[in-house]
Amino acid sequence: MPSLNDIRSTFLNYFAKQGHEIVSSSPLVPRNDPTLMFTNSGMVQFKNLFTGVETRDYSRATTSQKCVRAGGKHNDLDNVGYTARHHTFFEMLGNFSFGDYFKTEAIPFAWELITKEFEIPKDRLYTTVYHTDDEAFEIWKKVGVPESRIIRIATSDNFWQMGPTGPCGPCTEIFYDHGDHIWGGPPGSPEEDGDRFIEIWNVVFMQNEQFEDGSMRALDMQSIDTGMGLERIGALLQGSHDNYDTDLFKALIEASAHATSTDPYGDQNVHHRVIADHLRSTSFLIADGVMPSNDGRGYVLRRIMRRAMRHAHLLGAKDPVMHQLVPALVSQMGNAYPELGQAQALIQETLKLEETRFKQTLDRGLKLLDDELSGLDDDAPLPGAAAFKLYDTYGFPLDLTQDALREKGRSVDTDGFDAAMEEQKAKARAAWAGSGEAADNAVWFDILDSAGATDFLGYDTEKAEGQVMALIADGAEVDRIDAGGEGWVVVNQTPFYAESGGQVGDTGVIRRLENRDDTALVEDTKKFADGKVFAHKVTVKSGALAKGDPVELEVNHTRRSAIRANHSATHLLHEALRECLGDHVAQRGSLNAEDRLRFDFSHAKALSEAELQTVSNDVNAFIRQNSAVETRIMTPDDAREIGAQALFGEKYGDEVRVVSMGRADTGKGLDGKTYSIELCGGTHVRQTGDIGAFVLLGDSASSAGVRRIEALTGAAALNHLEAEAKRMSAVMTMLKAQPADVLDRVKAVMDERKALQNEVAQLRRELAMAGGAGQGSGSEVKEINGVKFIAQVLSGVTGRDLPPLIDEHKAAIGSGAVLLIADADGKAAVAAGVTDDLTGDLSAVDIVRAAVAELGGKGGGGRPDMAQGGGKDAANAEAAIKAAETVLEG
Repeated sequence: MPSLNDIRSTFLNYFAKQGHEIVSSSPLVPRNDPTLMFTNSGMVQFKNLFTGVETRDYSRATTSQKCVRAGGKHNDLDNVGYTARHHTFFEMLGNFSFGDYFKTEAIPFAWELITKEFEIPKDRLYTTVYHTDDEAFEIWKKVGVPESRIIRIATSDNFWQMGPTGPCGPCTEIFYDHGDHIWGGPPGSPEEDGDRFIEIWNVVFMQNEQFEDGSMRALDMQSIDTGMGLERIGALLQGSHDNYDTDLFKALIEASAHATSTDPYGDQNVHHRVIADHLRSTSFLIADGVMPSNDGRGYVLRRIMRRAMRHAHLLGAKDPVMHQLVPALVSQMGNAYPELGQAQALIQETLKLEETRFKQTLDRGLKLLDDELSGLDDDAPLPGAAAFKLYDTYGFPLDLTQDALREKGRSVDTDGFDAAMEEQKAKARAAWAGSGEAADNAVWFDILDSAGATDFLGYDTEKAEGQVMALIADGAEVDRIDAGGEGWVVVNQTPFYAESGGQVGDTGVIRRLENRDDTALVEDTKKFADGKVFAHKVTVKSGALAKGDPVELEVNHTRRSAIRANHSATHLLHEALRECLGDHVAQRGSLNAEDRLRFDFSHAKALSEAELQTVSNDVNAFIRQNSAVETRIMTPDDAREIGAQALFGEKYGDEVRVVSMGRADTGKGLDGKTYSIELCGGTHVRQTGDIGAFVLLGDSASSAGVRRIEALTGAAALNHLEAEAKRMSAVMTMLKAQPADVLDRVKAVMDERKALQNEVAQLRRELAMAGGAGQGSGSEVKEINGVKFIAQVLSGVTGRDLPPLIDEHKAAIGSGAVLLIADADGKAAVAAGVTDDLTGDLSAVDIVRAAVAELGGKGGGGRPDMAQGGGKDAANAEAAIKAAETVLEG
């Protein structure tokens, strides 16, 4: 009896012998079809080949495609476990031709595989054709199927369409007759919904293109798209009428029974069937980058998880069960799908975390639900406000409330629940401060309400398709942005990382699929509406973008790679500083851009040359180690228990991404431990060696008690080293020094230069404090709303000079606020400070942002006692000072 693994191999190898390329399954999150929540058929990854948008170096392909149907239009979730053939996860075997062979080859291929390779009796097989497809009818007769078992079907069951317009064509299907001991009739008969005749294979002849007016024309490239469910053909070949009786499901059901100490069959079998099916879908979704959440795909994943976990609860399981079953799944399917084994640790941790939290939610929620019901009449529905309280305050989802009440014969006032949800959204919209850079705050919440949260695909891919859900221009929604126009584009899913946690937003290009010459350059990506809406700042270069357009989004790969390298290097740098300087080192800010990294950290004094060299050596040692960078999902508390460092300025929810890198086997007493463990939502390299190289440029004072390191990685680091080598060679020539003497000579010159630089910087600061470098308002002390205030415009100083000057001014006035604007070639550097006694009521960040806005800049940031920013036009310094004074006036 062949196993499901044997059947899969037989199918793929048969078509490989017929000249087909064996193509790996595409991810469950479609990269090329924004209309689908999950990949639900084998043809999804080939959609653009069928339409001619894409070409590859093969014209025949065969796959075993992993599929999920558990959300949106294709949703089998509620039937799973109670029928013989419904699944949330299944494998679709298929063979495809892209303009190569057609009906005369496709039908014999199917017949030969079914009757010879799989040895299914010919007299148990029936076929269907579209009622007007005489060609297919004659080919079936030619391969040996009697006319009495070739059934013409006049409905859409035997005519396939990708959508209301586009490629389409008739189908032919193969059915197996399980025998007259099972009720049901052949396809097309009144009893066709019975289980006697079961479809095992469908072959689509993609031969037409349909237009909006209903007319059709023959496609220039006629193609083949087939699909056969592995579980269904597996049950047949293993002598069963039930997919759950196959070897793979039996193994998972027995593992579930063992973990719960229950009978795998009998009355409890339905619980094990649900757990076995849902184990597959949840594990594969996690392996493909979907994480449980309250929106979109993540919500569907969480719903599948919790359905399985509730069945484990009904089996009497006291401890989490699902994560214990992952090894059995990997044993069964890991060879065919290596990504399952590679993500095994992540899958187990995610399942355990979710089930642990779910059990707490379930126990607490059921008790609270009973309390809410105790005061109601026996047949009264649960008020919507009570159901929303369970959801909003205690994390008990509506569908769990409905399931629990269904067992009691009761219902929920869903209208009342929806009204309470809308009221909460309205409060959130009103309270949200937002950035206000591109649109009124309410616009982003309106988009969130209408389009939902953005699905971020960028951990796994830098190119994907999406659908334009909204366009923003001049602060309001628009239907279209034409060439030359600027604005923001919101897409239902995106590979673009939005600025967060010190990592800059991605850039790249958006192309309209219907006309790829219609392009928009993405200049930045940001998050809005509490981080749930990703918006791409664009300039439309040609054509136009309109709401509803299907688009292709492609991240600038070179830039993203450089950003990833800098971000991962920042993690190594953070740990190297802690190792060198002590555990008091903590992040106080960072920048991970494409050209450099910047890291601010708590430390009281400048690093010595020896300390800088030690830190640099350690970071490069772990880069050369080339160890894997791993990501796990945990609770913040569990992450801190294993020593994960939280990143400055980040907000953490119930679940966090924990990024680990480096094997600490460097002989420092840390052998066998992970070197760097941090909470981080950014994108990272796959191996530390991908960073390439690390060059530390030096450290400087950022503010009182905070140092700043700037560094380079990858190509930028190598370019810097080459430039330094050239400069060294020039110095040797200039000094006419022998190699043995050059280091001493260079060190002397550098020491002298550094001393001169320090002297010049000190003179600039003294001149500024004395007012000699000032202009405009000078440095007189005003009193505004009871607060002493100094504002000064300076020339001949740099932005780096401003923080120590702020500290000196603060010390001089004792209590108050300071604003300094440095004019450098027309551009402005801005810094503000507030003495500690006033930071509870007044923030330096607000002062800087008010000033920067008048200077043609954006944002600005820091702490309540010290903040910095910049602007394009120092000529507006007086207006900037007045704006700052307005902040003090309240």
